[in-house]
Amino acid sequence: MGTLGDMATSAATRSLDELPPGQRARIIAIDGGRRVTRRCLALGLRVGSSVSVTQDRRGGLVVASGGGRIALGRGMAAKVLVEPFEASGP
Repeated sequence: MGTLGDMATSAATRSLDELPPGQRARIIAIDGGRRVTRRCLALGLRVGSSVSVTQDRRGGLVVASGGGRIALGRGMAAKVLVEPFEASGP
């Protein structure tokens, strides 16, 4: 449940490590095994959650989700698939 194989992906879908800082997105899938999925859940990253990248550093990212911030390595961030929210007009 919530893995890549279960979900259809759209053209706007990208991995969390490809999301530019400040862009908000919704998690649509976790493309990893049981261990990665459990780790994401333990960190509060769930399918349907809203996230944004607050800092993009060499080794990883700092991600805002649910009022908190989480540091993720690039490898794990690459397994979290997101769909960016449409930018609202001025």
